[in-house]
Amino acid sequence: MAKRQSKNDSSQVKAILQANDQQRSDNDKPEKELNSKENSSQPSCSSSSSGQCSEKDLTDFTSSYSSGPCNTKNIQSTSARSLSPGHVRSRSPEVADLPMRTQKEEVKSSCCQLDDLKRLPHCYVSLGKLHFSRTHTVLIDVSLFNCGARLVPQEGRDLWHSNFVKMPCSQAMNHGGPSQVSRWKLISKQLSTLARKTTVSVNDVATAIVEYNPKYKDRWSFDALETFVKRVPKTENYFNTLFPKIAALALRLPEQIKKAVPLLQRGRSAAITLSQVQISCLLANAFFCTFPHRNTSRPNAEYNNYPSINFTSLFGNWSERKKEKLRAIMHYFNVVTNENTKLEGLVTFERYCLRDTDMPSWKRSTEKLHKLYVASCGSIETEGTGLLQVDFASSWIGGGVLSSGLVQEEILFLINPELIVSRLFTEKLADSECLIITGSQQFSCYSGFGDSFEWAGPHEEYLERDVWARLKRQILAIDALHFKNSREQYSMMKITRELNKAYCGFKGQHGQEEPDIATGKWGCGAFNGDPQLKAVIQLMAAAKTRKGLAFFTFGDEHLERSLQQIHHLLVTEEVTVGELYRLLENYCFDLHKPGGLHVDLFDFIRKAIRSLRSQL
Repeated sequence: MAKRQSKNDSSQVKAILQANDQQRSDNDKPEKELNSKENSSQPSCSSSSSGQCSEKDLTDFTSSYSSGPCNTKNIQSTSARSLSPGHVRSRSPEVADLPMRTQKEEVKSSCCQLDDLKRLPHCYVSLGKLHFSRTHTVLIDVSLFNCGARLVPQEGRDLWHSNFVKMPCSQAMNHGGPSQVSRWKLISKQLSTLARKTTVSVNDVATAIVEYNPKYKDRWSFDALETFVKRVPKTENYFNTLFPKIAALALRLPEQIKKAVPLLQRGRSAAITLSQVQISCLLANAFFCTFPHRNTSRPNAEYNNYPSINFTSLFGNWSERKKEKLRAIMHYFNVVTNENTKLEGLVTFERYCLRDTDMPSWKRSTEKLHKLYVASCGSIETEGTGLLQVDFASSWIGGGVLSSGLVQEEILFLINPELIVSRLFTEKLADSECLIITGSQQFSCYSGFGDSFEWAGPHEEYLERDVWARLKRQILAIDALHFKNSREQYSMMKITRELNKAYCGFKGQHGQEEPDIATGKWGCGAFNGDPQLKAVIQLMAAAKTRKGLAFFTFGDEHLERSLQQIHHLLVTEEVTVGELYRLLENYCFDLHKPGGLHVDLFDFIRKAIRSLRSQL
């Protein structure tokens, strides 16, 4: 008995872990990292729909796990007391119930209630007075704002420079020399003609756009916009009178943006704060495709590493998806051009870059899991209001919002169109970077997803504003890896990348009390992520940042139940982030060795802990 207890001593466990690491190093050949651009194939180790594995799988699993180089001793015991057989049985009896339950039944849970999580209205954040700095550009007059005056554009210099947005109204943009008409004069002439009209047709819009983009005359199509206007019911068809208003809004660009807008470039943490009026003006110019150097994505193009911003791809190639997208965007313009609408707020876009020195040592992390709320019903943007809402982003911010994409990120950008302006100045996100948007307004409601998406009418905004006049809504854009072959994700290099990406976004940026997180099956749709693996990764990142997590499974009741069970097990066993990391190492090792098992991650974790318990 004494001998058995001595094995639970932390120094003994450390020795075992080191021995196992060495044995793995000796026995495991270097794993070939599969490039995400390779042809997809059916994975041999993806999550099953039922969450179960066969009896033979479990028998083989038990044998290989207890005898192979990656055994259950890789889980560090928190103490001899906490892992004594009798004590564990009294704490988590459901662990022995393998395979996992697939029917609704009462399950012991360590999960919290949604109201237990911290939301923005209840977080104390001492912002102080609005201010600009070397890394924070504010495009409204800060002095006037802090005195309680209305929002006035900040005076400044126009810069035609690679570190700034090249604006269509820039005085430096004078093609061909002084004898040529400047691009903005040409744009102003066309848009002024439209703005003076009572009604404007799609053909008028197309003619104007092509006039100052002549090289695209035979390449751009406006059939989606034209078909949209024809098909929308008469009761909703106000577009011929809306087009002149959008043109008039676009013409206000020189009076609204008087200071150069910096680019949020890779490798630099920086922020931009604009007024909602300024954003609407920029988006009106995107609608009329006025931004220079932004109409091509060729490798040698100046903005090839930035998302598109001009709306040309939205206007061509008709589809039912385009119809619903245009309904949402046109509703936004209808609201912001209404003379009775008062846009009185600010929105901040902050790019945050995690430095190498900030990267966690996941294997040595001692944090235990934090609060979790999990539900198959509800949504990030509704039930998650006030939490840090995760945008399942593309590295090209906004994804396919201006083309054919229509999943979580695109929907988020359609109901909050102010987010679209981030595409103007946000360079493609790197592996250790995220974008946080504070203060955007939701203008629309929706139903469905993908092909079933429908615009469902206006959204009434009731959120409070902070002292910087920003709505208390924070959206976090973090991009998951895209696995064309889903087997690629079971690699510690890829898992660590995802951990660092989530940690970068979840981590408090300003050392103050910040909201907990609303998320879900991040990277598990078109990007082929394993929902169980992505859930564990986000639990680990949240624990590392000491944040609570609201996890919405989007109707997946099996994932809801299984995540509740595995969270309860990990909490009652006091498993640390570092121990979970080692479990993931073992899981990947077993899957990739010859004859590797086909066991779901949650089953693997349950079996590992059960096997450890049997050895004590």
